[in-house]
Amino acid sequence: MNGPLSDARSAEKVQEVRARLAALRDEVHRVIVGQDALIERMLVAILCAGHVLLEGVPGLAKSLCASTLAAALDASFQRIQFTPDLLPGDLLGGDVYDARTQQFAVRRGPVFAHVVLADEINRAPAKVQSALLEAMQERQVTIGGTTLPLPEPFIVIATQNPVEQEGTFPLPEAQADRFFLKVRVAYPGRDEERQIVERMALTSPPAQVRKVLTPREMLDYRRVVDGVRVERSVLDYALEIVNQTRAPHPALELQRLVEWGASPRASVHLVMASRARALLDGRVYATPDDVRDLAPDVLRHRIVLSFEAAAESMEPDGVIRRILDFVPVP
Repeated sequence: MNGPLSDARSAEKVQEVRARLAALRDEVHRVIVGQDALIERMLVAILCAGHVLLEGVPGLAKSLCASTLAAALDASFQRIQFTPDLLPGDLLGGDVYDARTQQFAVRRGPVFAHVVLADEINRAPAKVQSALLEAMQERQVTIGGTTLPLPEPFIVIATQNPVEQEGTFPLPEAQADRFFLKVRVAYPGRDEERQIVERMALTSPPAQVRKVLTPREMLDYRRVVDGVRVERSVLDYALEIVNQTRAPHPALELQRLVEWGASPRASVHLVMASRARALLDGRVYATPDDVRDLAPDVLRHRIVLSFEAAAESMEPDGVIRRILDFVPVP
């Protein structure tokens, strides 16, 4: 769909960026064992100015991965533990009275950082989640009568535990849709777990993360992503996958299982993510494999299943697998 890359977005530039991002991944792997897909998805989100929702049981290095990536980027990092008694001001900040000057001054909250880890986001009540929504969508925060921009790049990496549901507040569909990707974080393999134990329990001191890139460079790389080509056949493939979540073919037998399909935002994000993944692989064009690989992460939080699907223990990933097996790959 895009024309030939300009000189600034040439194949040589793409290879240069790929090498720099590969060095960043290598640095993160000095601390994080495995989790290649998780690290890749975080980089895809940053390159596309998106946010990531991580779902997995405790102890899978979700928080450590976020803080390590921020350190390797020399980016500011804040971790916010979401709890039922959290208030919007604890997240955004507020007007604070200064007795010396007898005036109110704006105190910025922890959301003013390049990388914000919203730990166990589903433990916060609706008004706190709403406060975070403006920051995620508008990339600005309003405190009193003052609107303040957030630093760029700005990414929210939120975590939630899929097992423990007591004392949690499910994310509204409107807020879940604001997340660029929802990534399922799996257990490590046996060999990876051996490395984790050796690195964390038997090695001292732990590895120190070095600065590899800067936030400014990541912003520049977003413009390189814009130059990655998406052919008509690849675009149509992405659109058909998303369309099947809304108007599934009768052969899929999904009409009674899907209450609401993915919105056009999903189509936009799927194509954007495919371009970023192509850049990470050093390609100037996106492929159907990019679309297919990223489709579950783009779609799983944007599909609302019916009560009948819940009764049959059907999950969004099962719906997505059916669609990917049905739609022909160009």
